Amino acid sequence: MKAPDQHIYAHPAWLILILSLAPTIGLGIGRFAYALVLPDMRDALGWSYSAAGFMNTINAVGYLAGALLASRMIRRFGLPQTVRWGTLAAIASLALCAVSGNFFVLSFARLLAGVGAAGGFVGGAALAATIAQTRPERANFLLSLYYAGPGLGIISSGLIAPFVLQGFGPGSWWIVWWAMTLLCAVLILPLLLAPLGSGAAIDSAAPARFSIRPVLVYLIGYFLFGAGYIAYMTFMIAYVRDAGGGALAQSAFWSLIGFSAFVTPWVWRRVLALDRGGLATTIILGTNAVGAALPIFGHSVWLLAISALVFGVAFFAVVGSTTAFVRFNYPPQAWPVAIAALTISFGIGQTLGPIVVGAITDAVGSLSFALNVSAAMLALGAVLSAFQRKVGRKIST
Repeated sequence: MKAPDQHIYAHPAWLILILSLAPTIGLGIGRFAYALVLPDMRDALGWSYSAAGFMNTINAVGYLAGALLASRMIRRFGLPQTVRWGTLAAIASLALCAVSGNFFVLSFARLLAGVGAAGGFVGGAALAATIAQTRPERANFLLSLYYAGPGLGIISSGLIAPFVLQGFGPGSWWIVWWAMTLLCAVLILPLLLAPLGSGAAIDSAAPARFSIRPVLVYLIGYFLFGAGYIAYMTFMIAYVRDAGGGALAQSAFWSLIGFSAFVTPWVWRRVLALDRGGLATTIILGTNAVGAALPIFGHSVWLLAISALVFGVAFFAVVGSTTAFVRFNYPPQAWPVAIAALTISFGIGQTLGPIVVGAITDAVGSLSFALNVSAAMLALGAVLSAFQRKVGRKIST
């Protein structure tokens, strides 16, 4: 990989925090804010749980397509432009969600959000890894800052959406999408203005191959994470509302997930430094599974609060652990390809997760049962990741 211009290395933490605005917008808001408006959209538009889940499934299809195209886009346009244009596409999708209640228009908007989020995420992760590598003694901490970013999006949407819905009443879901669009238009400004380096691109003279066989068990574990976590993030607000939680309870629950994700770099810095195959992912994903499983035991306020905190603190750290795994096991020119491969596996999982969980909910009439399935998938993913050994760097070149 060609290094970005050297002058941007003067403040690596600041630059990585700016890069984190890409997944803040594409994931923290573009994908996850949907859970906050899902109950109102389902009521106003007459959707089943399967139809509601399909909206996150089509978003995940877009994310998968974006991941498949990411390396090509990065090679053609460079890392900074891929990050910026992907994030702009995610913002455009939010505006499109606000202008129509048509199922097909909304489906296209969610598809576009996924494509943009994937381009922004893969490009941003590769660029963040490159910048972090210039400070080897702090590389894992610096890289984890990138994955703390979406917590800002979750907190922001959690503090806005429930109260907009409460203030404007039933059927005001489209106003929430406009509010999210305006918020993201402000958040993207530093990303558009920061000197990310015009030379940050894949070195076309040193193409890299990625072999699936040495990391197959790890890819399956990450697939299960994708399928399991998205069900929790899609339907937990509906679960809280069905348990009697109003706007304040929904906002508090969602904001706790965002807050705990925001402190991820400090909680997991030592675990992310473990260069022992899939061990770091096993520890963090296991914690994620525990958080997802806690609502099984009841609807109490404290239990749901602990669930949000435990789930959130491990949520984006799982993704961070996979990028750390790539950084430890592959040469720099292979990072975008390896990150894209992992993102594809993750994308397939989260493509299937929402619609399967929605169908289960429609069939058995219980969100609790479907969320149990979600927690079980996360736990199995943690177990499988434990079997991943280190990969020799020769394999990817």
